[in-house]
Amino acid sequence: MNATPAPDDGFAPLTLTGQGSFAVGGTTRTTPGAFDPRRPTDPAGQTLHGDHARVFYQIPVDPRPLPLVLWHGYKQCGSGWGSTPDGREGFQTIFLRRGFPVYTLDQPRRASAGQTTQAAPVDTATTDQWFYNQFRFGLWPDRYPGGQFPPGDEALEQFFRSMVPDTGPIDADVLTASVEALFDRIGPGVLVTHSHAGGFGWLAAMRSPGIRGVVALEPGSGFVFPEGETPDPMDSSAGTMAAVSVPLAEFERLTKIPIVVYYGDNIPTEPTDIAGRDNWRIRVAMARLWVDAVNRHGGDARLVLLPEAGITGNSHFLHADLNNLEIAGQISAFLVEKNLD
Repeated sequence: MNATPAPDDGFAPLTLTGQGSFAVGGTTRTTPGAFDPRRPTDPAGQTLHGDHARVFYQIPVDPRPLPLVLWHGYKQCGSGWGSTPDGREGFQTIFLRRGFPVYTLDQPRRASAGQTTQAAPVDTATTDQWFYNQFRFGLWPDRYPGGQFPPGDEALEQFFRSMVPDTGPIDADVLTASVEALFDRIGPGVLVTHSHAGGFGWLAAMRSPGIRGVVALEPGSGFVFPEGETPDPMDSSAGTMAAVSVPLAEFERLTKIPIVVYYGDNIPTEPTDIAGRDNWRIRVAMARLWVDAVNRHGGDARLVLLPEAGITGNSHFLHADLNNLEIAGQISAFLVEKNLD
């Protein structure tokens, strides 16, 4: 007789009380005039619904009180939380198994939320190798020794084919408005961001009282500081990164919730001419200043550098790496500690 599968082994059956998808936020554009059914291609009087987010959700039996909202990073969409490039379960299902209702975003103007009221050229540049280095899988075509990103040509093929372009301009107000609308609809919960969503996540947390905590996986930009306390821009071989200044009253909203920030491995501490690595050096440096600023104002923020915690080899995609169950365990322990479970 086979042993009963462990809850996180990816084989135990799941029972749900709810599953589905919906749109939140967005705008509607209308062309003046009257619609004429005899001239259906005439835009007069017709509307366009766009700039919303699409949300896929799953609710387990006996759910924990606070759901998780998963917000993808740049060139990604919600499907990246569902499974890993080598076919293992992603955070969407791992945390579902742990009893959390999970809401997974496609942010406005991306993937299933691609309907936009403002056009933008679709990026067709050949940049796979740049992103390979940028995401710290290795230095193309080599992998970092002991790296946790799934090995093999097929996993890399799946990853590259999971990347998606924007259909319209990236607009912070459009993105955060949709996340605010989501928490207005579902009630209090915990926001989990990855990479480019990190900075937008701080904005959403400052605006939405429904966000009770933030878990940020390798935030890459948009660090907010109180006016008068903004650090100088930081230079790297990948370019310059500047912090964002906000009124103190807005910043102090971040001090009312628990926040944890995680970064993986192969991030240098000294400048290097390898841009795909050096850009993370300044991001970690800025994150350190940001966490200090939150805590200096009475907040509860924590920066976790995984190698210093004894967890090595992680790429930029902590939730897709071979040890994503271990990373999920770190997050689960944080949620329990902060009464967010």
